[in-house]
Amino acid sequence: MTVIAVANQKGGVGKTTTAINVATALAATGLSVLLIDLDPQGNASTGLGVAPSARSQSSYDLLVGNASLRQVAVGTRVPNLDLAPATVDLSGAEIELVEFEHRTHRLAQALQATDRRWDVVIIDCPPSLGLLTINAMVASDSLLVPLQCEFFALEGLSQLLNTVERIRTRFNPGLSIAGVALTMYDRRNRLTEQVATDVRAVLGRVVFDTVVPRNVRLSEAPSHGLPALIYDHRCPGSEAYIALAKELIQRLPVDTKAA
Repeated sequence: MTVIAVANQKGGVGKTTTAINVATALAATGLSVLLIDLDPQGNASTGLGVAPSARSQSSYDLLVGNASLRQVAVGTRVPNLDLAPATVDLSGAEIELVEFEHRTHRLAQALQATDRRWDVVIIDCPPSLGLLTINAMVASDSLLVPLQCEFFALEGLSQLLNTVERIRTRFNPGLSIAGVALTMYDRRNRLTEQVATDVRAVLGRVVFDTVVPRNVRLSEAPSHGLPALIYDHRCPGSEAYIALAKELIQRLPVDTKAA
């Protein structure tokens, strides 16, 4: 399995929207995809139409060892896309995990122990750099970073990259940056253009060519329990995520691309 964490410690950058729609686009290519909702808010679960009443077991149970990944994963309305949902119990996991041995490796151990295999696992991280996000990074092969085109973008990105370097040094030397995706892009805003230019100047080819525009349909889709790619596959936001997924596939391992 190729495991990709979608992370940014800053909230409101389109992280969950990116996780849902990239996962949907990858599943549409025929890949078997699992989305792990590791955010206590459970927005990825809601956005895929999985009601709280249907989340009998969740990513919390996975982390504390109450259930296996096979037991937690549920199907969604998207073909080839499964979900490990989140519940409010996850909000206390940061405190509970402190007492566990190998607390930074709980998710990695759960992925390694499963007898169910997906081509790609995508982890939707919470908007923080706490123990949940660290678990995701330790378990992942690479990191996809949604970055809002705004003034403080580079400052937050620097903090995230420093954390990634510490994770590489201490826990997961194989962790790489799959890419940085510019989100909420507004061509009418001069600041947006300047931030995009600055990010590309600093990070170069790490930044995806595709930019995700501000788009009302992207905001509407979660209220219908659907990815934007299904809610309105012709809207500019959906088209952008399809293009982003194509770029991402080119950066995945060869055996995964062949699938």
